Amino acid sequence: MDTLFLLVRLVLAGVLAVAGIAKLADLAGSRQAMRDFGLPASLAAPFGLFLPLAEVAIALALLPAVTAWASALAALLLLLLFIGGIALNLARGRTPNCHCFGQLHSQPIGRATLIRNGLLALLAGLIVVQGPNGAGPGLIGWLESLSATGYFVLIGGAIVLALVAGQSWVVLNLLRQNGRLLLRLEAIEKHLGLIDPTSEEAQAAALAAAPKGLAVGTPAPSFELSALDGTQQSLAALLAPAKPLLLIFSSPTCGPCVDLMPEVAQWQRTHANQLTIAVVNRGTAEAVRAKSGEISPAHLLLQREGEVASAYAISGTPSAVLVGTDGNIRSPLAAGPSAIRELVTNATQPLGMLAERLLRRAPIHLDAGGGNGQAAPNPRPAPSAIGTPAPAFELPDLDGKMVDLAQLRDTPTLLLFWNPGCGYCRRMLGDLQAWEAQAHPNAPRLLLISTGSVEANRALGLSAPILLESGFSTGFAYGAKGTPSALLIDGEGKVASEVVVGASAIMPMLNSAPAIAHPLVAQPLAA
Repeated sequence: MDTLFLLVRLVLAGVLAVAGIAKLADLAGSRQAMRDFGLPASLAAPFGLFLPLAEVAIALALLPAVTAWASALAALLLLLLFIGGIALNLARGRTPNCHCFGQLHSQPIGRATLIRNGLLALLAGLIVVQGPNGAGPGLIGWLESLSATGYFVLIGGAIVLALVAGQSWVVLNLLRQNGRLLLRLEAIEKHLGLIDPTSEEAQAAALAAAPKGLAVGTPAPSFELSALDGTQQSLAALLAPAKPLLLIFSSPTCGPCVDLMPEVAQWQRTHANQLTIAVVNRGTAEAVRAKSGEISPAHLLLQREGEVASAYAISGTPSAVLVGTDGNIRSPLAAGPSAIRELVTNATQPLGMLAERLLRRAPIHLDAGGGNGQAAPNPRPAPSAIGTPAPAFELPDLDGKMVDLAQLRDTPTLLLFWNPGCGYCRRMLGDLQAWEAQAHPNAPRLLLISTGSVEANRALGLSAPILLESGFSTGFAYGAKGTPSALLIDGEGKVASEVVVGASAIMPMLNSAPAIAHPLVAQPLAA
């Protein structure tokens, strides 16, 4: 029994030592946790330091026999204090981050936090009820009493436990990353043409890797989560402004998620009147705060163990889904930054334009015999060949005036397909502004065909004409697959180049285009 009591004390000492040292390594987070739990700001700083020091001191005092009982009593009182604070906050409907193990492990409090502290309190109580003389031997004395065989078993067991713990940690992290890596690798292979999208293998892989998500029209699962500003946000509260809700599922350890956050912040500002955007994170408050940039803290939500992602059938990050004002799912799951950008573009357009775009992408055909309806894919037009007439279009400019292809005659024009919410476009914007400032007199006219709002496109600061469309149908008609991409149209209205993608290909086309007879840089279009 003495050995059992010593093992119990070692477990308590190990947990308290790790918790204390981790908090000392992140004192700012420890103080923030004190404030989150309701401690006044004047007391948060000293108690944020005192708590980890007390944990380390109790852990050390649990090892010698002479101080074992008193330290077990101190550990029990400390754990009861933890349990009381957690229960009080949960009763008030608050779920602050426990910051129990600093940056090693921190999550919003919940039932699991109560259970963990309750089990540790039971261990401490087991030592306390034995009395001052029954807490078991000291660690050093116990080690001195071991035989050579005992030392061998002890060291071997410690090595095995360390290996198992390390392997479990590695396997867990590999499993978390595996799904995202497979999706990204397959996307790269498709982009490079290494996979035939019509092959049975590609179709099977696409089916296996396809994001799950909830069916459009089903009720969105309700939730209530803590926000970084300390408030509680529920699905009902986020839908209260009578605007659609875009839920983005993210993680501060996900590279594509972190890269997307500046765009999310811009979307919140640009589309504030059309859309509520909330980011559901899985991670510590400190990590989320550090990786989320200028996103509104009230809309940075913290889930405990991925329970909201599971409810929405989310299998990877970044992912997003649109919830209508009626509380029902209004979009398929958008997995990955590109799909999320397209979802934002669609969600911020008038409903009729969105419905038309969706129908254009997935029309419903009835068979000739009047049988069951089948959804048939709508193939995108093949890229226009050089020398063929450019596909016709008619789109409004930023002032609402309609512009059609005929107005581009007699002037070689570079069509640039753009999205103000696209990160690659934003990185290219400075190049375009510099080009406009010093473009050659015989350079082609620059014409942007862009998505997004009038305000977002005016904010680009370009003098070139900008035409707006609700989706990407014009780009598809020319064979473009994303933004930024571009091609040249000659003075006769014919396609004069292949579609190129990215600033590294577009800017040389602007700078080395064939000379023309008229200096038409950013030339106004005829009314």
